[in-house]
Amino acid sequence: MMPERAPPEDAARFTFPIDLPAEGRTRIPADIAAAISLAMDDFRPLGVQPHRGATPDEVCLYQRASFDVTVAPGPEGVVFVRFTVKDGACDEEGPATDMGSTYAVEVSKHRILAIQRP
Repeated sequence: MMPERAPPEDAARFTFPIDLPAEGRTRIPADIAAAISLAMDDFRPLGVQPHRGATPDEVCLYQRASFDVTVAPGPEGVVFVRFTVKDGACDEEGPATDMGSTYAVEVSKHRILAIQRP
């Protein structure tokens, strides 16, 4: 599934800056970006919807933007990718803190080696 794109009239109103703003700018190395993408596509695939009757907290936990990402290099080209609920993203207490996962991603082979869930 491809990401949603804004209608042409909205896109026409948007102006890119000449250069990316220095404040808050982050450069993510290609292998890290690839590892995050692979893990996120498994953790929260695009287009997945909460079940009928889901609470607002459950709906929140289906959103990719509700999770912070921590990455670290591992052995032999593996990248560890951890998803944790962003502080203040969802109102739920307790179980929401256990909603994350840690992935071991082998970027060179474009595959997930293992997943650790709480």
